[in-house]
Amino acid sequence: MRYPQGGGLTAERREFRERLRLEAAERFERGETNTVIAKELRVSARSVQRWRRAWAEGGLRALNSSGPASLPRLSDEQFAQLERELAKGPAVHGWEDQRWTLGRIKTVIGRRFHLTYTLQGVRKLLVRNGWSCQVPARRALERDDEAVTGWVKETWPCAEDSRRPVEHGSSSRTRPVSP
Repeated sequence: MRYPQGGGLTAERREFRERLRLEAAERFERGETNTVIAKELRVSARSVQRWRRAWAEGGLRALNSSGPASLPRLSDEQFAQLERELAKGPAVHGWEDQRWTLGRIKTVIGRRFHLTYTLQGVRKLLVRNGWSCQVPARRALERDDEAVTGWVKETWPCAEDSRRPVEHGSSSRTRPVSP
């Protein structure tokens, strides 16, 4: 299952789901049917079937939470260091333009922390820590924002008024508008 933030379940959510599975196990022992359990616990019947199979094969231990899917490889302190490195900009790390790509961030992680990540792993790491993909505005470094603002206020209105007035015409190419 995918989650919008790219990470897994929080500890609270894992505990909640484990409690649901253990509640279902008590109901299995009482002989309740899957559909009744699913309806009362507000889960899918398919999930209850899966839980019943696991319970039959391994007992209550099979329904316990196995913990988070994976632990982050960078600690919070290391991620803070990575953020400081990213704040310095790509030029400090040897790239000529001012764009951070997943590949470049992967390289910085490798150089700084001696860890290898896949591009998807880098993306998930960033999303999990509140970063989002941004497309840079394509602007020249020499751009003068004040000159652009002045042009929009002074020159553009004159250019906008110089258009031909709109006239009603004919949809026929061979017959002009008749009176």
